[in-house]
This record gives sequence, structure tokens and C-alpha cells, in this order.
Amino acid sequence: MRLLILSQLVFLAFLTPCNSQVVQNWRGPERMGIYHDTGLLQEWPVGGPVMEWAFEQLGEGFTSPVIHEEKIFITGMENRTGYLYVLSAAGILERKFPYGEEYYRSYPGSRSTPAIVGSLAYIVTGHGLLVCMDHTSGQILWQRDLFNDFDGSNIRWGLTENLLVSGDTLFCTPGGTEYNIAALNRHNGEVIWASPGTGGLSSYCSPLLINHNGRRILVTMMQRNIAGVDAASGETLWTHPHANFRNIHPNTPIYHEGYIFAFSGYGMGGVKLRLNRSGDEVTEVWFNDDLDNQIGGTVLVDGYIYGAGDRNRFWFCIDWQTGETVYRSRDIDKGTVIWADGRLYCYTERGELAIMEPTPEGFIIRGQTSVKLGSAQHWAHLVIDNNILYVRHGNALMAYNISE
Repeated sequence: MRLLILSQLVFLAFLTPCNSQVVQNWRGPERMGIYHDTGLLQEWPVGGPVMEWAFEQLGEGFTSPVIHEEKIFITGMENRTGYLYVLSAAGILERKFPYGEEYYRSYPGSRSTPAIVGSLAYIVTGHGLLVCMDHTSGQILWQRDLFNDFDGSNIRWGLTENLLVSGDTLFCTPGGTEYNIAALNRHNGEVIWASPGTGGLSSYCSPLLINHNGRRILVTMMQRNIAGVDAASGETLWTHPHANFRNIHPNTPIYHEGYIFAFSGYGMGGVKLRLNRSGDEVTEVWFNDDLDNQIGGTVLVDGYIYGAGDRNRFWFCIDWQTGETVYRSRDIDKGTVIWADGRLYCYTERGELAIMEPTPEGFIIRGQTSVKLGSAQHWAHLVIDNNILYVRHGNALMAYNISE
């Protein structure tokens, strides 16, 4: 476990220019669902961990919180308008600022977890409006329309992308022909490069930036393909076919030691790809159609992939080397997953919140409770920061103390 965590920290250091500010955003520091907090409860008391506080005025949305300098940032929609909410560490609303019209049709609400860099917040709406906001004043410093300024098109349930920022660059996915994938100057919104990519529409995926033998590659999933793009030039290095009948691929891929795991739901499953040394070619290593994760993400820990299926409504343990399904469980419903301090943290579509220990023989539930507050679907991804577990359910954000 210590070796895995050290390798992930080294991986993060490669991606962060030494003179840049730390970016706080989606699914932990590496965007792979791994949190590095220690000293956490290994087993919960009956009824679950203590809820320190709850804020129940977020409006509609599915996004996760971001914690930066003891402030909590999260988005939500009220009367069709998207807002950035800034809470104190105690869950008190300090300020909120509008950033534009949000997606109000089917499954209404905010879709973009804000990326926070210093005093700036980067958010994209379900209608494709990308804004850079000063989160201390609410002033919008610049904005770009990914569909009108570029040649993108919206998708069935609204553009859904947790933006990726590295150094002075912001990466986004308009899904157009010329501007399929784009890199913008995060300070003014000017285009650094535009890549034709695969030419397909975006597909709800939040990309991953990797460092492969010194080459920085943006990895994402488009309408019918997995794509690798040179992060410096925008050159499309490789694509690999991956499609389901909905063309929906919301999960951020996983990268580990020269290999990529990309996966999606609706019965599709996941594929492990091997990159060649220069990173401009991939070869399929194995394919597993058991773990057809729809929107919940997976984690890779000590040689095993953990996550829940979609049509295959089990929790799975998959061998990273062989792709074989080691075991499965239906002890709780399918849902989202993250990892911290030797435990899986699971949040199911039925509102179950659980901590699970994976063993060589199977999962052991070490604590469970139900999320009673909030509204709409239980789809938001969990966050752990400073030994607090944050759970978002619609208009409610809850903070649980999981410290020993």
C-alpha cells in the first residue's frame, strides 16, 4: 500500500509544474478516486459515522465539493441559474455567485465540479458555457461558449465535464470537428491548440492527464473511441474503439505504469491498453465485460480494480494483470466508489453509504448507514478531505467525521 501511494504522489509531481499552483478538483489529487488521508476509522459504529453538519440549500445538481484553503466550493442550480457556493469548514454559506444558465431539462442541475486554482474557479455549464470566475468577488474574468465560439454540439443530457487544469493550461472537450478537444490559456481563454481528435461528440467524460516516459498525454473517451492527445501540441497520438449503444462514457480512465484502463456501462465493460514507449500507439491487453461501470468510477489498489457494474449490478474485484473477475458481491447496490486508508467508500443509487474492506476472498462491509437528506438521484461522487467524508445528494451537502 505504501509503495502504491508513493508511486501516485510521484505521478502527481510529474504532472504539476514546479512553479504552478495546486489544482483542487475532481476525484482526488490524481483524478483517480484515491485519497491520501490516514488515521481514518477502519470500522464504523452502528448507524454510521457522526455527521458534523449538513447544508441543505444547494439547489439542484450532481457535482462534488472541492476543498481549498479551508473553504468548500460546490455548484448547484436555482431557477435555471447555476451558482458557485462557498462554504466555511463548518458548513456555513459565506457567499454564492451566479455563473450562467444551467441544464434544466431531463436530470436538471449542475454537472461540473469546479476546478479551483488560487482565487480562480473554472466551471462549464450543461449548455457549454465555460467561465473563469474570481471566487472571492464573483467577477467573471472571461468566458467561452464551447458550442458557438468553437464548433461543438450539445449532447443528450447536457455537456458534462469536470475541467482539467495543469499549469497555465485548461483542457476541455467541445466535441466539434475542428475543436474536438482544445487547450486554452486559463488566464484569458485564448486557444493554445485545437485537436480534431476523433471527430465524434463528447461523451460526458472528464479527461486524465498522464506523464508517460516524459510525454504528457491527455486521455479521454469520446463518442465511440478512447483517445490519446499530446498535451503540448494537440496531436492525436492514438485512438481505440470503445462504444456502447448510448455513446455515454462518463468515467475518467485510470493510468498505471504504462497502461490505461478505460470503461463504461450499458453492458460494455472495460479495456486495458498498453502504451508503447513513446506513447503514440496502444495495444489491447485484455477486455472485461463484467465491470460495466456506468457513472460510479473505479479505483486501482494493490493490483486490483474495484467498482460496481451497471447492467451487471454487482460490486467487482478485477485482477489488474489478467483482467479476470476475482469475485463479486451484491451486499449493497451499485454506485460510486473512492479509496482511502485501506478501505473502499461506497455510495449507492439507493442512498446506502458504506465502508468496505476488500480481502482475497471477498468484500467485508465494515460499516453502513443511509443518506436521508437531499433530493433526486444519489449520483454524486464522494470526497475525503482532512478526515471528513463529504456526501452530496441533490440540494444537500453532508460532512461526516471519519477520523479515528
